[in-house]
Order: sequence, then structure tokens, then C-alpha cells
Amino acid sequence: MKTVIELITDEVKQAFINKGYDEKYGFVTISNRPDLCQYQCNGALAAAKQYKTAPIKIAQEIVDELKSSASFKEVAAIMPGFINITLTDEFLSDYLNRMRADESLGCEKDPNPRKILIDYGGPNIAKPLHVGHMRSAVIGESIKRLLRFFGNTVIGDVHLGDWGTQMGLIIAELKRRKPELVYFDEGYEGEYPKEAPFTISELEEIYPAASAYSKENPEFREEAKQITYQLQNGHRGYTAIWKHMIDVSVTDIKRLYDILQVSFDLWKAESDAQPYIPDMIKYLKDNNYTRISEGALVVDVKEETDTREIPPCIIQKSDGASLYNTTDLATIVERMELFNPDKIIYITDKRQELYFETVFRCARKTKLVREDTELIHIGYGTMNGKDGKPFKTREGGVMRLENLINSVNEEVYRKIMENRTMDEEEARAIAARVGLAALKYGDLSNQISKDYVFDIDRFTSFEGDTGPYILYTIVRIKSILAKHAELYSDNKEAGEIRPAGSEQEQALMLELCKFNEMLRSAYQELAPHRICAFMYDIANAFNSFYHETKIITEEDEVKRSSYIALISLVLRVLLTCIDILGFTAPEKM
Repeated sequence: MKTVIELITDEVKQAFINKGYDEKYGFVTISNRPDLCQYQCNGALAAAKQYKTAPIKIAQEIVDELKSSASFKEVAAIMPGFINITLTDEFLSDYLNRMRADESLGCEKDPNPRKILIDYGGPNIAKPLHVGHMRSAVIGESIKRLLRFFGNTVIGDVHLGDWGTQMGLIIAELKRRKPELVYFDEGYEGEYPKEAPFTISELEEIYPAASAYSKENPEFREEAKQITYQLQNGHRGYTAIWKHMIDVSVTDIKRLYDILQVSFDLWKAESDAQPYIPDMIKYLKDNNYTRISEGALVVDVKEETDTREIPPCIIQKSDGASLYNTTDLATIVERMELFNPDKIIYITDKRQELYFETVFRCARKTKLVREDTELIHIGYGTMNGKDGKPFKTREGGVMRLENLINSVNEEVYRKIMENRTMDEEEARAIAARVGLAALKYGDLSNQISKDYVFDIDRFTSFEGDTGPYILYTIVRIKSILAKHAELYSDNKEAGEIRPAGSEQEQALMLELCKFNEMLRSAYQELAPHRICAFMYDIANAFNSFYHETKIITEEDEVKRSSYIALISLVLRVLLTCIDILGFTAPEKM
């Protein structure tokens, strides 16, 4: 189903052609002066230069050609050559009825769907999720859902950090505390226990303790390095502990991601790429992509056109150790071999932009990916406190994500109980849904690359540009529809949406007509903030209509039925939007 702008543009282009002008001047946009008109075409201004004619003369010719159109209520040529367009109410109602009849609400699937792998989340084993992990998870989930909505095959991978020196440090600290564990008995040949010798809380305490102890004790640090080396070479006992660490951590990570309504198709980790490293390095050497620089093996990725310094991609350190570059390149090899995606998207902090550019250039230069495979890095800004600095606890430490979620839910619960009487269990269940909307909407309503200030009072407000306000609007519509079904049980089916009878109804219709145009833009730009801005405009338009219109008590059955059809469509559109953003609405608030 074409967008409204496409339909209007088709008519205006034809008018330009009919009058002997190039159709390229017929593009239409939403008016930047909604007080004057709904849409506008500025093509006459550009056409005037080519045809050496006054722009107002061209504009008037086009207007004269369009006046007979059934789509336009008003078309006017305005100095110096603008064409102002206002649609008929019949055009709007007809378009919305077609949207209602379409399963995808007028959104056409991508004609060239692709297989896309998204790398987001990126938690580390044995470390708690903190506020810094939220943006990647929330943004990645919404982009995954948006890509799927348009018909792509999308694979979400959490890409766990489960390799490297930190693993050796944890095992060394565990050995220092519990040397009697069977994992440290070199002569043991039996089966290792199925139960981990630590809880998630103990595990999360061990790493910072081990890290601090290693800084004061060089011999401990050296032992951790040796354990890391042995682990990476298949030591039975250390491998068993490492697997316990993964199982315990992943169970807790999944629990938190479930609360965030974030899910992954793959639970791959850095360690999964290790088997690909030896062959990859051999391939790079054999094909003369590498050189030695100060003992390290590197690939030069700087190009002649670069105006800034681009460092070489280091594949192996002078001591033969691998780096993140090595693992990430091997992960690309693994992904191409297992999934052969058309596109791989990485979602991380924007400060890693240069790092990913280096890795991507290396992968392309060395032909680790197909020539047509897209490698994209989406860098997000920082979530800051009111002081403008990265969000911290009151004590100045990094806040655990679970604590942030709980604090938001608690604030929403307080606001719910402040204004009404409700069973505590029910109120807390509602607060959890509304709290998640507050968090996700608060994050996603900002452009991804921008830093933003986390303000719990503003994010949890039931008024203004917030998640709770959007949910409150949805709940209000649900309530109206339920009441209508109850009062008119013999005639609860909505009829057709009829032409607008008021300024508020027309404004709501105009906003709804922008849905497929907006969603396509959000999809093409991978920009969830566009969905948030649209929902806010729709919610405002609906609430203005609601306050000025007697919906349930309207005596004219045809009118009332039209209202019900209209707000039912508003509900479908809003529910589609929040589903893409990754949260749900309660039945009441």
C-alpha cells in the first residue's frame, strides 16, 4: 500500500508532466507550516531555473491542473512559487479504511529481504549487568524487531565475553580460597560435580577481589596468566570451572533480559571463535595480507583517501597472544561460515567506532566476507546522570542494571498508589510493565548516537513525552472500547471510518495516515526514535479528540460506529509501535 505522500506525489508529478515539465519537480513533503496547509511541493522553484520561467507561473499552472482532483480539498500557489495542498476528508477516511483492512496497516514488506545478524547485548561472564549494558540490549532488540517487521530474516546474537585473562583471575582466586576443590587436583580423573562450587553472588564478588589482589601480588597475577594459558589449551579442571561460570552467569543474565523483554536467537561467545583463529591467521599469512610490526602481526587498513590516522589491525601480539581484533575477525569468519548473512550489525558504545572501522576494513581487505556483505556499527551515546556524567550510584559506583530497573518500578508503583486505591500485587504487576515502558521509551526516544540524561522523575511521569503517557493513552482506548462493547453488545462491531466531523478528528486522521511513511523511514535509517516521536504525536492527537468528542454517548449510531472504528485503528497502530520497541501495555493503570 502506497504512503499518502507517494499517492499525492504521483498526482503532482503527472501534473508537471501534463504541463511539459520534468516529473522530478513533483515531489511532495509534509508542510512545514501546518497552519497553512497539510502538504507542500516546492518543485516550481527549482523548475524555474531550468525552464527560465517565473516559479509562481509554473506553480499556478500545476495548481490549475490539480484543481479537478478528487484528492485535494484545496490547492494554492503561494509566492514565490510554493504549492500548498490540503486533502479532502474523504481521501483521509478512505485511506484509513484501507489501512484497517490491511494486516500490516499499510506497511509494505521490503521487496528484497535479507538475512541479517545483529550482535548486541555483549555481557561478560562472572560480572553483573550494569546500566552500561542497557542501551545495547534495548536498542538492539528494537532494531531486530523493526527489521523482522519488514520481512527480513534476523538472527540476534548476545556475544558473551567469556574468554581472556579475567577467566584466569577468577579461577586463581577460587583456587586461593578453596584449594581443596577437586578441580585443582591434577591427579583427578573422575567426573566433575554438576553443581557449581559458587553462586552468582559469590562469582560476581570474586572477580573484583581477584583483580584488586593481582595488582598488589605479581606472583598471583603470573599464576592467573598461567591458568588462562592452560584453560585455553584444554586443562580439564579449569575447563569444568569455566563451564560452571558460564552456566551460572547465563542463567542470571537470561533472567534479567527476560525482565527487559530482550531475547536472543544465539548465545554465542568469544570462546566459540577460538577454533577458527589458527586457520584464519594461516590464511592471512599465506595470502600476504600481514606484516610484522615491532614483533606483532598486523594488517594495514589505511587508505590513500584517509584524512585521519587509521592504525593497522593487530592480529597477534609479539608473544603470540590473540586480541579482541583477532577474536572479532574470527567471529566474522564463524558467522560467514555458519549463517552467510547479507549484513552484520554491531551495536556498542560509539567510542568503539574507530575500532570497528579497523576490524571491518581488515575483514573486507582480506576477503573474510563476501564483497556484498554489509558490516555496520551502530554506536550509541552515554546514559548520563543529571550532572551530565555517566550514570552512577549515590556512592559513585556503577549501578547494577537490576537495581536501576527496581528503582524505576518502585517510583512507578509509588505514583500509581498515590492517585488510586489498588491491590498491591496488581499494582506492582502494572508498575513492572509501566516501568519497563518508562525505561525503554526514555532511552529509545533519543537519537541513538546522542548522550542523554536519565531523569527518573521525568521518565516515570504519566504526562508528557514518556512511556507511561503512551501506555495511559492505550489503556484509555481499551477502556472506551470495552465500555462500548458492554453498552452496545448487540452492535459492538465498528463500521467504516467516515470523513472527519471536527478539527480534532481530522488532526487525528492526518497523524494516523503518516504511520507507514514513518515506519519505513525508521526502518531505512534504523532509527527507533522516529517511532517514539510518532507515538507521542498520535497520543496527543487522540487525547485532544477524546476531550472534544462524545464517543460512547454519541446518539448517531453511524457517527459512533465511525469513532469506534477510528480509535480501534489508533489502538492497533500504537500496539504495533510498542511491540517493535519491545514493551507491552497493561489492561488498566
